[in-house]
Amino acid sequence: MARIAGVDLPKNKRGEIGLTYIYGIGLSTARYILDKNNIDRNKKVSEWDDDDLNAIRTTITEELKVEGQLRSEVQMNIKRLLDIACYRGLRHRKGLPVRGQRTKTNSRTRKGKRKTVAGKKKAAKK
Repeated sequence: MARIAGVDLPKNKRGEIGLTYIYGIGLSTARYILDKNNIDRNKKVSEWDDDDLNAIRTTITEELKVEGQLRSEVQMNIKRLLDIACYRGLRHRKGLPVRGQRTKTNSRTRKGKRKTVAGKKKAAKK
């Protein structure tokens, strides 16, 4: 099993798909890494030899922020927004969508499960 940046890559996947299991590497970055190291994109992860693995590891460590380093940077950016109390920071603090999405009907992912509020009771007629 290939282990890169602390992540076990699935053996049966193609190389470009297998690399996307690493946090911070998407499809285009995976293709860039494989093309730079002259490795066939369709070659399975289990077919990579030690030279291929070392070349990929070297490219990732030298050129990219991945996994823990990237996660901590993202968290620090969010913390900075919270500290300066800008609009985006306040949205993070309240758990609401940050990038201008509507909140009247959607945004259940950010807001969580619905909290039902009882409606007003009508006054009795005299």
